Amino acid sequence: MGKPVIRDAFRRFKHRRRIARALAEIEARPQGQGRPHGLPSQLIVSLTSYAARFGTLEHTLRAVTRQTVQPDRVILWLDEADRDALPDAIRRMAAVQVAFCPDWRSYKKIVPTLLDHPDAHIVTADDDVHYPADWLEGLVGAVHDGARIACHRAHRVMMSGTAPAPYDDWQHNITAPEESPLVFQTGVSGVIYAPGSLHPDVTRDDLFTRLAPSADDVWLYWMARLVGTQPRKIGPKARILEWEGSQTTNLRQDNRQGSGNDRAIAALMDHYGWPE
Repeated sequence: MGKPVIRDAFRRFKHRRRIARALAEIEARPQGQGRPHGLPSQLIVSLTSYAARFGTLEHTLRAVTRQTVQPDRVILWLDEADRDALPDAIRRMAAVQVAFCPDWRSYKKIVPTLLDHPDAHIVTADDDVHYPADWLEGLVGAVHDGARIACHRAHRVMMSGTAPAPYDDWQHNITAPEESPLVFQTGVSGVIYAPGSLHPDVTRDDLFTRLAPSADDVWLYWMARLVGTQPRKIGPKARILEWEGSQTTNLRQDNRQGSGNDRAIAALMDHYGWPE
C-alpha cells in the first residue's frame, strides 16, 4: 500500500471521527428554545436541499434548530419534484417549515424567503455541513453591532486594475474579522442579510438564472455592492465540516474548478459594471 493511499485512508478516518464528535455534540444540545434574538424584525433561517442530499439533511436541520439564539422560523425550500422523496423524519420536525418553490437551484435558499418576507433578517445556510450551537448567535450579534450583512467565512476580492482578478487569485477564507467592500461573503458557513441590504434585482429570476446560474454567492455579493452594503466577516478562519456522503454533487467545487464564478463575474461586469 503506497503512501498516498495511506494518507487518504488516514484523512478519511479523521474526517469520520470529526463527524462522530459533531453528531454527538448536536444530540447533547438542550432541546428547549434558545434566547430571544432581539432584532427589530423576524429572524428566519432559510435553506434548500434536494433528493441526493436527503440522507444527511437531518443532521444539518438539527444543528440549525438547536441554537443558543432562537430564530422565528426555519424554512426548508424544495422543488416540487422532491416532495415525495423527503424522509418522514424531516417531515416530523416541528421546528422546520417545509415549503415549495420553482427549481431555482441554490437560489432556492434565499429568493423565495426574500419574496415572502422582505422585511425579515434572513440567515442562509447550506444543507450539507455542521453548524455549531453558537453559529446563529454570532451572526445576530454582528447585526446588533451595526453590520447589515455578516458571515463566518469570506474571501477578499483582489483587483486587477478596475476589475476583479480571476477568482483563484483572491485571498480565500480570510483569517480575521474584516468589513469592507472587498469582503466576499460565502454561503457555506452561513450569512445574515438585514432588510434592505440587497438590491431589488436580487429576486429577478430572469437575471440570476442567466447571469449567474450556479454562482449565487457572486450574485448576492453583487446585489450587496450595488446598494453600498459592506459585508462583515466575523470570527477566525472558518472550518467546514461536510457530512460524509453529501458531496456527490457540489456547486462549490464546480464553481471554483470549472470557472463558474469567473463566468458569473464576467457576465455581471457586462450587465452592471463594477459597483462603486
